Amino acid sequence: MSNREPQAFVLPDEDDVKTKTRKSKASPKLVFEPELEHADIVVVPRSADVIAPRRFRWAGLLVSALFTLFAIWAGLATVQLIESFFARNAALGWVAFGIAAVAGLAALAIILREILGLAQLRKIELLQEHAARAINLDEQSSADMACRELQSMYQGRSDVAWGLQQFESHRADILDPKDRMNLADRLLLQPLDDAAHKIIARRARRVTLLTTVTPAAALDILFVAAQNLAMLRELATLYGGRPSTLSTLKLAKMVATHLAVTGGLALSDNLIQHVVGKGLLGRLSARFGEGAVNGILTSRIGLAAADVCRPIPRAASTGETLTGLLREVMNFGDKSKENADVKN
Repeated sequence: MSNREPQAFVLPDEDDVKTKTRKSKASPKLVFEPELEHADIVVVPRSADVIAPRRFRWAGLLVSALFTLFAIWAGLATVQLIESFFARNAALGWVAFGIAAVAGLAALAIILREILGLAQLRKIELLQEHAARAINLDEQSSADMACRELQSMYQGRSDVAWGLQQFESHRADILDPKDRMNLADRLLLQPLDDAAHKIIARRARRVTLLTTVTPAAALDILFVAAQNLAMLRELATLYGGRPSTLSTLKLAKMVATHLAVTGGLALSDNLIQHVVGKGLLGRLSARFGEGAVNGILTSRIGLAAADVCRPIPRAASTGETLTGLLREVMNFGDKSKENADVKN
């Protein structure tokens, strides 16, 4: 037995031992991600994402001056023409005066129609802002304003008569602004959304077929542009707009801005392969594939136009997807089968 020198040992405190034991037996630390609030927030489509600083526009001044000069010249030329007719014969003078009066009346009607079309488009923009504030911020005043504008816009239309009657009867029973907007959306706009779905599908299918059969690329551009402009006018009329020439061009600009902001014109390779590389389209010519791509682009433009023209903006989670729309656009041969199954 060996001899040991005396040593001193320090015993740990009993509380320290219990603390270390609890830490060693504790479960791993769980990290919870913060819950996303306002997941159903709606965003109003904007005609311009960034407001440019105000500057003096020389180009606008030039166009205005030239237009005014042309109007003065046209008026003076018309007066001189009528005077020359009166100098030759009084009857011819009165006939020329009547024709000029009819032309002036037609021009005034066109100008008035353009002004009303732009004003109605602006009215829809303001209605979208009021509806968005009512949904996102629960503002009672915005909800009241949006309800009045909706009733005024759709008064007298047969396609939403039943929904408007139900909305007027139940509007006073719902006090929450968001619920009132949801009620208006369900009763007034969902039937219009179904009609917009059919309009977009019909135009996209027509673009696909026209692109397939046209022999030249220049004609493709003309056909696609004409069909898209006609689709914009139909959608604007459906949701309560007045699609004049200037308002249609402004709507096209708003749709282009909306697509640029949301990245809606980007076509992924998977989507093109899904549409072009399967089934009937995969066995046909490459020309049909180009038509299918143009149909997809038309569908995207139609969905963006519906978002811009819709008086009540909807959340991204509740909007119509492109995939669901393409099932109806591209399945030419399956539509009759689906109808037969429904009948059976």
